[in-house]
Amino acid sequence: MTENEISKVLVDIFLRIHKELGPGLLESVYEEVISYELVDANLNFTRQQGIPVRYMNRQLDLGFRSDIIVENKVIIEIKSVEVLAPVHHKQLLTYLRLSDKKLGLLVNFNVELIKNGIFRIVNKL
Repeated sequence: MTENEISKVLVDIFLRIHKELGPGLLESVYEEVISYELVDANLNFTRQQGIPVRYMNRQLDLGFRSDIIVENKVIIEIKSVEVLAPVHHKQLLTYLRLSDKKLGLLVNFNVELIKNGIFRIVNKL
């Protein structure tokens, strides 16, 4: 599957979850339910995968943990906040660059209409 094909499946999953559970739950709950849906969709994924930071040809022990990476191609960053800050978008773009991935989906479940909470972040796609 391409990044865009995976993205379409993920957006459908986000819509279904938001319709069923609604806004206001903890991010960890949405992560768990997304994982359940990914298993059901027969998609490979990892949760809370550490991605190291390379600086000046050195790998640093610190890094970031992605919420979910699907098919080793698409990073999902899950939020459940009143308002997304610009830094959330920049953070996901940095994750994409560091992991050499092309597509990330930033999804804020704490919105009335989930379509207003889903953002595509691209890195050389």
